[in-house]
This record gives sequence, structure tokens and C-alpha cells, in this order.
Amino acid sequence: MTKTVLITGCSTGFGRAAALHFAQQGWNVVATMRRPEAGADLAADNVLVTRLDVQDRDSIAAALDAGIARFGRIDVVVNNAGYGLFGLFEATPRAKVIEQFEVNLFGVMDVTRAVLPHMRANGGGVIVNVSSGAGVFTLPMISLYCASKFALEGFSESLSFELASQNIRVKLVEPGGVLSTDFGRRSTQEAAGAASIPDYDRFVERTAALFAGLRGERLASEADVVEVIYRAASDDSDRLRYVATEDIRPLVAARREGSEEAYMALLRQRFSGAA
Repeated sequence: MTKTVLITGCSTGFGRAAALHFAQQGWNVVATMRRPEAGADLAADNVLVTRLDVQDRDSIAAALDAGIARFGRIDVVVNNAGYGLFGLFEATPRAKVIEQFEVNLFGVMDVTRAVLPHMRANGGGVIVNVSSGAGVFTLPMISLYCASKFALEGFSESLSFELASQNIRVKLVEPGGVLSTDFGRRSTQEAAGAASIPDYDRFVERTAALFAGLRGERLASEADVVEVIYRAASDDSDRLRYVATEDIRPLVAARREGSEEAYMALLRQRFSGAA
């Protein structure tokens, strides 16, 4: 029987690439986004393009209903929608902090909660949550993005134990920097609108230079990450975490395999130029 996947955030980036990849593999795809007109070209016999804004719970329920009406069931949900706040925590308005968590964490929770009764009735399913290397280790100037992704990691791990009892598997996909994604556009726009605190000017300037260097190290593409998302959705394993890009493996290994002291020393050395 043909399987059906619902993917959030399909207008650009990983979401759009994932919608195309799953469809090419013969899946039915519910490609969701805040503005469906942005993805109208994705529509096909096996691809339904429909509205879903993770900050609008009514739109979540409507998208699920539309997907089930079109294809009969939903076997996999890929929680991909997200963005990153870049900037100083002290200069970030509280409303933006809340929005970061609403999109990257609470939206994932709301989509997951909405689909679980359907998956339980079907006898199982898969939830794939797109996390980040910033959910494993931290970088300066993205404290709120890190916080949202660390929370997503903890939520997903704990949830995996609950849902195993219902034959529903939870997966975390952890990408690093990807050259071809449009993810950074919203982050840049948010940073441009942030307040300036002169005391941090030297730190911000040096950190920006460090990030420019990191961008030069990015070797992965959207296609690489989508292959990992697809594997997580379809490999029928109980594996929880999938590192999706090679650039973050050294820092992931330092965080998960080494001592706390060695990990912190590595990060302080790497980012000492920003001090």
C-alpha cells in the first residue's frame, strides 16, 4: 500500500526538497506551508499542497483532514518548519523569543498532538522532527535557536518512549550548515531588525567573522539532508538520532563522546576570537 507523508514548511528549503523526493519515491505527499501559492508548482496526482501554519492550530487540523480525505491516511509526519533567530539575547524582544519557541517547538508539539489519534487508530506511524546541530552543541549569537532545538531534542527523546507503546516511532534528523538552503534568509532579516547594544559591538563583529568562516566549511546540500530525512522515515528501525551533514560530526562527537571539560575547552578555543 502506498504510504503518505505530511511535511511542514514546504515552500522552500528542506521541506520543498523533501516533498519532491518523497513524491519521486512513489509516496503520497501532503506538502504544507503558510502560503500554499508559494508551492503551487508542487501539486500533482500524489502531492496535495495545502495551508498549514504551525502557529495556527485550526490550520493544522484542517491540513490533516485534507490529507486524510485525499489519500485515506497519514503514515509519517515530517516536522520541518522552523527558522533561527540570530543576534544577542539581551537585544532580542520577548515577543521574538516567544515566536522562536512557537515555531520551532510548540508548533511541532501541536502538529504531533493533532496526528497522534489518527496514527494510534492506524496501529502505528513515524514522527520525524528536523532538529539541528544547534540542538546538540551551542554557538554564540544563536542562544534562542539553540534553546528551541535543545528543547526539541529533549521532547522528542522522551516522547519516543511513550509512543513506542503505540507502535509510533520518533526520529530526530540533525543537519548542520547547508549552502543551498534558503533557511538563513529569515534569520538575516530578523537580525537586521534587532536592537544594537554598543558594548557588544566588538564581540558581534568578531563573531560575524567566525560565522563567515564556518559558512565556508559547509559542504552539504539540501539533497544530502533530504536523503537522511527519507531514510529516517522509511528504515523501520528504532534509531532515534540521525546526523545529516558531515560538517558537524566533530562537534557532535565532542559533545556526546568526550568529557564535559574537553568539549567546553574545544568550543572556547574555537570561538576565542569572538571574546
